[in-house]
Amino acid sequence: MTQETILHQADQQRFVLSIAGHDAVLEYQRQGEKIDFVRTFVPDELRGQGVAGRLVRHGLEWAKSQQLTISASCWYVQKYL
Repeated sequence: MTQETILHQADQQRFVLSIAGHDAVLEYQRQGEKIDFVRTFVPDELRGQGVAGRLVRHGLEWAKSQQLTISASCWYVQKYL
């Protein structure tokens, strides 16, 4: 099994998990000390494997470590708050 790495692309305000040539994405908007998770996207080829959940947990852990005020416009992320 290969090690999966979630990349934080801060300049694009997103986290990306690439598996088998497909990218799953968690997008956010940050203003100062506030962060809003706005979109989760998982391509059809990766659905049903827990990919979105891994991305969301990673993004929330990062935001908490930065002591940001967290909100979620994305319905999927709201389930984790």
